[in-house]
Amino acid sequence: MKPMELNAPCKDYLWGGNRLREFGKVSDKDKIAESWELSCHPDGESIIAGGEFAGMTLTAFLKAHPETLGARAARFDRFPVLIKLIDAKDNLSVQVHPDNEYALRVEGEYGKTEMWYIVDAEEGAQLIYGFAREITREEFRRAIEENTLLDAVRQVSVHPGDVFFIPAGTLHAIGRGILIAEVQQNSNTTYRVYDYGRVGADGKPRALHVDKALEVTDLTPIPDRAPAPVQQEDGHTRQTLGVCDYFDVTKLCVKTRAELPAGDAFRHLLVLEGEGTLTGEGVEIALRPGTSVFLPADASCTVEGHCTAILTTV
Repeated sequence: MKPMELNAPCKDYLWGGNRLREFGKVSDKDKIAESWELSCHPDGESIIAGGEFAGMTLTAFLKAHPETLGARAARFDRFPVLIKLIDAKDNLSVQVHPDNEYALRVEGEYGKTEMWYIVDAEEGAQLIYGFAREITREEFRRAIEENTLLDAVRQVSVHPGDVFFIPAGTLHAIGRGILIAEVQQNSNTTYRVYDYGRVGADGKPRALHVDKALEVTDLTPIPDRAPAPVQQEDGHTRQTLGVCDYFDVTKLCVKTRAELPAGDAFRHLLVLEGEGTLTGEGVEIALRPGTSVFLPADASCTVEGHCTAILTTV
């Protein structure tokens, strides 16, 4: 099966900016906070951009052609991952996602473990990454109620190229001035615990989900992970960014050429910098920042040019 370029549904959340238009994202809204680059979630589905299946949702295509997922992906009872670009012009809420057991029981969908790759960040930009020290559930509730939660969290300065792995249950928030590529489980369940006193489009404070958050949040600091070594290969480099039960993410820096052979699982290529061309199975796709390509398991492709991308599989 041929590789397919995807068009991303876009979200206009109040904290978003407009940098994603620089990545080719199109929306009639004033803001583009997120673009869902690989999505079979009912809240926003990727659309095939061209070729035989142009205009079809990726969900519908995979239902008609499940073999393109590959054997490794067949063990999941629904599409396993969701990949986004996120432009935080302002701070996102402080939030947490439940694990599978809790989310399936309470929300009817899987939980969310995720990984962030920092594409760009303003000088001094920070994000929230768990707690500064271990606290009790009672201390957590009191910090929320007394509006002192920011005193208890760990705030981390970020720079382009930084990677953060965020297991389900980790309290977190993207800070203003950060552009992120996010790879996550296929879930849209979020429990918000602090929102800087903001109001939504209806003029009312956005809802908090304190009781649920108290049930699912890990109250111990999250350990740092050492970056994986960069592997030098012919014409390109590879670096593992994150591996878990739901996704396997590699940073691919193409200097001249990289081969992407067929395998036993689909892959997704999201270009972040530079330009190039992807060829394979009779298709040629121009690559530029923001290009999103679904690679069926049986597709063998070549990337030529000078570009940086994240390559995701399961």
